[in-house]
Amino acid sequence: MSDALINGLAGAGGGIIAQLITYPLQTVNTRQQTERDPSKSASRDGAVRQMLEVVKHEGWERLYGGLAPSLVGTAASQGVYYYFYQIFRNKAETAAQERWRKGSGDGSVGMFQSLVVAALAGCVNVLLTNPIWVVVARMQTHKKTNFGSPNHGLQSLSNEAIDFPIVEHLPYRTSHVIQELYDEAGMWGFWKGVVPTLIMVSNPSIQFMLYETLVKKIKRRRDLKAKGAEGLTALEIFILGAVAKLGATIVTYPLLVVKARLQVKQGLIYDKRHQYTGTLDAISKMMRYEGVSGLYKGMGTKIIQSVFAAAVLFMVKEELVRAARVLVTGELRLIKSKSKPS
Repeated sequence: MSDALINGLAGAGGGIIAQLITYPLQTVNTRQQTERDPSKSASRDGAVRQMLEVVKHEGWERLYGGLAPSLVGTAASQGVYYYFYQIFRNKAETAAQERWRKGSGDGSVGMFQSLVVAALAGCVNVLLTNPIWVVVARMQTHKKTNFGSPNHGLQSLSNEAIDFPIVEHLPYRTSHVIQELYDEAGMWGFWKGVVPTLIMVSNPSIQFMLYETLVKKIKRRRDLKAKGAEGLTALEIFILGAVAKLGATIVTYPLLVVKARLQVKQGLIYDKRHQYTGTLDAISKMMRYEGVSGLYKGMGTKIIQSVFAAAVLFMVKEELVRAARVLVTGELRLIKSKSKPS
């Protein structure tokens, strides 16, 4: 089993576990990002209070709206990302060793090379998995209401027409979202928000650059020669993953908000404030109608969710990689011992 495949499978496993733990926060955060009424400060109410509101008015299941496609997307994204990341990383390490043998550099991959490697892996990941995340964003922001409620009259319908996203009482399944996207824009509808998402590859690029740099510094201090994060404890990897994700999230958060706005329903046709023709148009209208704060809606929730999820992902991934390598090594030893003449 190749090292790239081991890292790809381990990344998928770690991503699924992190997703299951933090999914309700993701749902709340997507709703915060796509709230377009400046008078409603989603972050002011707090993530916990919003989750309780969702449970009270829509039921527990709405906190997990889109979980199934999200798990598929997480497994695909993390698998694709880590697979190609390891391939590109191996090539960068080989090139660094070649330069060292020729008398240039110290034989290790520098910060800039780490950034390029992460960016290339991120671009491949975005282009392949963007359709899944458009579906997930729609399902997370779909709101459920009870049409049998005695208070649900014309005034309620009027308010719901203004609120975002549009409220529907019918089950909102993956097949419905796929058909909706295709009816809106054909196949291109599944790549809504791909431009800011491609720009967002800088997030994992910055994240992995910081992570690799921190790991390298710690290993140098301890004079560890082991590959990857071997030699570090699970807690140390957890903390390093959290610090790296925190830095990356603070820098790139506005792009997350723009991406979410482009991927979910655009609101009423006659309300041009809620209609975006592209990334620049979305940024312009958000700045005009919501101010700079509109670009940072739900940032507190996102920091908590993404930092914790990234820390769990790094920790689980590294543990799975270690377990897989031990398994492969054990298998190889068994084969060698059987091949020896008695």
